Amino acid sequence: MSWTTRGAFPPGRAAEGLVLLSPEGGPAVPLGAADRASALELASATLAAAGLGDRDRAVVALNNDGELTGPLLAEAAAGVAQAAACVGPRGRMRLHTALESLRATTLITTPTGAMDFLARLHLEFLLDPLDLELRHVLLVGEVPSPNTYRQLTTEFEASVRELYADPYFGVPVAQRAPSDSVLTPVREGLLGLAPLDKDVVLDAPYEEGLAEIVVTPGWHSTLGDATLRTGQAVRLGGGEEGVPAPAHTVGDHVLVRGRWLSIPKVASALTRIDGVSHWDLRLSREGTLDAAALHVTFNRDTLVKNPMWKSRIAQALYALTPVSIEVVIEDRVSEERRAGTVTDLRGHHLGQDRSQAS
Repeated sequence: MSWTTRGAFPPGRAAEGLVLLSPEGGPAVPLGAADRASALELASATLAAAGLGDRDRAVVALNNDGELTGPLLAEAAAGVAQAAACVGPRGRMRLHTALESLRATTLITTPTGAMDFLARLHLEFLLDPLDLELRHVLLVGEVPSPNTYRQLTTEFEASVRELYADPYFGVPVAQRAPSDSVLTPVREGLLGLAPLDKDVVLDAPYEEGLAEIVVTPGWHSTLGDATLRTGQAVRLGGGEEGVPAPAHTVGDHVLVRGRWLSIPKVASALTRIDGVSHWDLRLSREGTLDAAALHVTFNRDTLVKNPMWKSRIAQALYALTPVSIEVVIEDRVSEERRAGTVTDLRGHHLGQDRSQAS
């Protein structure tokens, strides 16, 4: 395997040892004992570069499922900090309790998770964020909303930095301060940029235009010679010497609430449901968190008000992904069958076809 994408990543039938496997069923990334030790070394070095020190106590509020991102970061943090725990991303009051129980100085979570936690402290719990006495807020896994870094820095009076985690392994390999225009990798050769439509790594300084972030995991025993397209894109102004933080996604997966959702799998699930003539997956972030809604158009009137058909679609999506997707049935009926579409009101996703993205 040389160049590959998330959708084309080989299945895990031949994988051995510990395998990182998302609830969606892929990609299946092997992580043997030696590879895990290398991954923890990289993650620990990145956390230290982001400011985590031996006097800190860290709580990781990230997914604990098959990709093991949360536990891996917590174990890496424990090698740098005084203590570290992984509590998962759900339950803001439980997160507050965990931070107080551990007397944490550091919160590691997603940008929207941090903003939602902050909003709930103010509006629901009536608690002062400063009472937590956090020194560091480390953000990973999502494209942040404008002003996220400024607001978190002001409200918590903490150092806020962005971690870039390799989306295949969940290993943070680079970091940046809000004032930095590019990421700082913990080791040379881990990150690069490629044209959206050509399998070649670009040389710095980069020319103006769109580019996709690629990871080159030379530290991995079986994937060391691979170039992995991340599905994360940047819009270059021209002249950059390093890799900017991702601001967009591209290809057949979209990033929702820090999880990668396969558009082809959504399409495949809906083709098995009779009467669907068109669907549109609409993504938004009107508040602090991402929201996903599947707008479905049927080809006959009798299905529009049929709760069983709506339930069938909801159950198909539930079986496909842990991401919560609201099902909205359109009143308008159309007999013309059209391919499904994605409407990203956040402005993140550039399209499924890399060659047509703009």
